[in-house]
Amino acid sequence: MSDLLNNWEKKSKDRQKEYKRFLEKAGKPAVRNRVLEQLPELHEEAFQRVDCLQCANCCKHYSPRFKTPDIKRIAKHLKLKESDFIERYLRLDEDGDYVAKSTPCPFLGADNYCSIYEVRPSDCERFPYTDEDVLVRRPALTQKNSTFCPIVYFVLEKLIAAGE
Repeated sequence: MSDLLNNWEKKSKDRQKEYKRFLEKAGKPAVRNRVLEQLPELHEEAFQRVDCLQCANCCKHYSPRFKTPDIKRIAKHLKLKESDFIERYLRLDEDGDYVAKSTPCPFLGADNYCSIYEVRPSDCERFPYTDEDVLVRRPALTQKNSTFCPIVYFVLEKLIAAGE
């Protein structure tokens, strides 16, 4: 990993105020488009430097939302009734969203592979949102993600270094 990623967890924790200021600025129309233009390249660079299978922090400590289409697709894949899938694996969170009952994710293997990868929830498929406008549209989520995802940390650091 590059020097930027050495000790990234501590660096991210120490830079939360800077991230908040940056994301507030990046949410403004004048800056937003310039930030969004950089995301595809930074997203690719981050994924070249970080191996998600070595990390899996997202799966170990947090749960995606399981939306209705996700529940239907995964239940069918597991050959379960939707109600049985929900009862076995999910709970409603404080926002009224279905999330995994337990952490780590019940579908995460010891090798950090996902046993339902082909039919995983859309939140998992899109995570860590470093190639889409969610990065600036939902600043609180981006800040939270930067504390456990080295890819989000990497992208934020590169954007800040670029002077955005």
